[in-house]
Amino acid sequence: MIDPQIISASSVEKNNNWQRWLLLILLVYVMLLAVSMIGSGFKYAAGEQARELFNFASNPIMGLIIGMVSTALIQSSSTVTSIIVGMVAGGLPITIAVPMMMGANIGTSITNTLVSLGHVAKKEEFQRAFNAATIHDFFNVLSVLIFLPLEMAFGILEYLSGQIVALIHTGEALGVSGFNPIKAATQPVTDLVSQSLQFLPSVYPGIVKILLGIALIMVSITYMGKIMKSLMVGKAKDLLHKSIGQGPISGITSGALMTVLVQSSSTTTSLMVPLVGAGVLKAREIYPFTLGANIGTCITALIAALGVVGVNSGFALQIALVHLIYNVIGVTLIYGIPVLRNIPINLSYQLSVLAAERKVYGAAYVGGLFFVVPLGIIFTTI
Repeated sequence: MIDPQIISASSVEKNNNWQRWLLLILLVYVMLLAVSMIGSGFKYAAGEQARELFNFASNPIMGLIIGMVSTALIQSSSTVTSIIVGMVAGGLPITIAVPMMMGANIGTSITNTLVSLGHVAKKEEFQRAFNAATIHDFFNVLSVLIFLPLEMAFGILEYLSGQIVALIHTGEALGVSGFNPIKAATQPVTDLVSQSLQFLPSVYPGIVKILLGIALIMVSITYMGKIMKSLMVGKAKDLLHKSIGQGPISGITSGALMTVLVQSSSTTTSLMVPLVGAGVLKAREIYPFTLGANIGTCITALIAALGVVGVNSGFALQIALVHLIYNVIGVTLIYGIPVLRNIPINLSYQLSVLAAERKVYGAAYVGGLFFVVPLGIIFTTI
């Protein structure tokens, strides 16, 4: 006969688990809200200036930098790639737009790094989280270092995308419109905060939202790590490893599908950072998942392009296909060659160790890569 005390203890444990899962869902929402708040704050404080940066795109290198800085400021590669599609429809040359798309890939990975800062109070957790976050950076930078010179010399991406457009383009809009569930869930709260800060002058509402978002990230990540450690045991941990950590194909597919659903690669990859920080997964295990997110995020530009009509509608579809082809070939080549595959992993690990020992290195890396160096190049060439 089963001891009633055992049954009672089991019931209490199940109830506790449900409460933990509900609390975890709430904390995930808070983290997503925080990222949305930061992005909204950047848009308010520097969004229009970020969009004006596109006017300086006079050559491929400048296009790369502008795509990168604009995405880092706006905090949304989906927004930037959609803007680029619209600009191509308005006459922006493909040769300038291609590097812009590449730059957007680099700029979007800053969100991961912001999320990793939630672990900064604990050295080992921060090292793991920062390692997981910067893998995305180094992969995207390596991809640009390989493909931008090839594109400038031979126009491979422009040629391949042009051939596909020639086969499928009819000149008519398909009327596809995207629904972003993350934006739908967070936008009402973000708008409410924005309205409550309208009494502040100039750019201060944006600055307050950025600071509030950072604070929410710190709080949500701290408690998410604790809850994840208690939940990710037994079957739950096995299921997570099967969907993400069981081979590159599974990881890439999971990352791509999840990103298509939420229409945000930064959201998808940012959700993995706390898992690595908490020790549930390893940085190497989420690496393929991160690459899948790169592929999945291309859906937004494709949706934007499919709604374009007119003389340049074919070019709009072409630049959207460039984004997809670039990411697919980049993932295939870099991950498929062991020597190249290990470069982002090794560099991100070494940087995370330095950043964990001295936080100033982490701050210098983020500020230097995403803002100081690119903006310095822009202002010195104006």
